[in-house]
Amino acid sequence: MNMSMSRVSILSVLTLILGVGIMTFVTSSSLLAMFTQAVVYAISALGVGFLLRQNGLVSFGHALFFGAAGYGMGVILQLEWMSAEAAIFAVLGGLAVMGFLMGLVIVRVPGIAFGMLTLAIGQMAYLLATRATGMTGGTDGMSVAWPNEVFGFSQSVLLKPAVLFMIAWVLMVVVTYILLWVIRTRFGAITEAIRDNEERARFIGITTTVPRALIFAISGVVTGIAGLLSSFNTGFVSPENLHWSVSAITLLMVVVGGFKRPVGPIIGAIVYFLFKDLLGEYATHSNAIFGAALIAVIVFSPDGIIGAIERAFKGKKPAGAAHQPISH
Repeated sequence: MNMSMSRVSILSVLTLILGVGIMTFVTSSSLLAMFTQAVVYAISALGVGFLLRQNGLVSFGHALFFGAAGYGMGVILQLEWMSAEAAIFAVLGGLAVMGFLMGLVIVRVPGIAFGMLTLAIGQMAYLLATRATGMTGGTDGMSVAWPNEVFGFSQSVLLKPAVLFMIAWVLMVVVTYILLWVIRTRFGAITEAIRDNEERARFIGITTTVPRALIFAISGVVTGIAGLLSSFNTGFVSPENLHWSVSAITLLMVVVGGFKRPVGPIIGAIVYFLFKDLLGEYATHSNAIFGAALIAVIVFSPDGIIGAIERAFKGKKPAGAAHQPISH
C-alpha cells in the first residue's frame, strides 16, 4: 500500500507540473476559462464517481450539493455572519453533516430506487430555491458577494484566468489524492466489501449503514467543492445549479470516463468539454454527438474510456497473449 501511494504521490506531482505547463503556455483567456470549467466539473464528477465506485449507487441528485455550496456561501456572505474563509469551511462542514444524515436514510434504499430518491430530493431543493425569492432571489438567482481578499490574496489576482485555472487544477489533484488514499485504507476496503455483498458483510459483523452514509457524505463534500469554485468563478448562483440536468451531465462524465478508477471521471469531464466547446463550434448538435459517443462507450466499453485504455495497454503485452481468451 505504501508503494502504491508513493506512485500516486509521484503522479500527483507530475500532474501538478502539467497544470503549470498548461497555465504557462496557454495564453488564450477563453481557452483557459473553458479548461477551468472542465476542471470544476471534473471535481464534481469525482464525487459522483466515488459514490458509484465505493457504494455501487447511482445518484441523480448530486446537483443538490453543487448548488447548495453556492447558495450557502451567498447567504452567509450576504448576511455577513462570518469571514469568507470561515464560511468556506462552514459550508463544506454543513454539506458533510447534511450528506451523512441523508445517507443514513437513503443508502438503505437499493438500486434504481436510490437514484430516483436522490432525484426527488434534488428537485425539491431546486423548487425551494426558485420559490424562496426573499433569500435566494428566486429564478433570477443571487450574487455571491466574495470579499476583495480571500486567504490574503486579492480577488482581482485570484480571478485571473491562469490563476483561477491553477487553483482549480491543484484542488482537483488534492481531491483525487485524498480519495485514492481513502480507497486504500481499511475503511475503503470495508465499503467495497459492503458494496460487493452487504448481507455477507453484516454476517461477519460489519455495520453497513454508517460506512455507506460516510461515503455519501464524502462524495457530497467533493461535489460541494466544485460548487464553491463555480460560485467564485462566476460570482453568481441560480436554481439551475440545483437542476437535475447538472446531475445528469456529471453522471454522463462518470460513465464515459469510467468509475472503476478515480481518474475516470476526470477523463470523462475533459471529453465532454472537448465535445461541447470545441466540436460545438462546428456542429450545432454537439450534445447529440456526445450522446452517440456515450452509447458507443456503454456498448463497447462498459467500464468507460479508462477501461478501454487499460485493456489496450494490456493487449500490447506479449506475455500470455497466446493463451488469453478473447475478451468480451
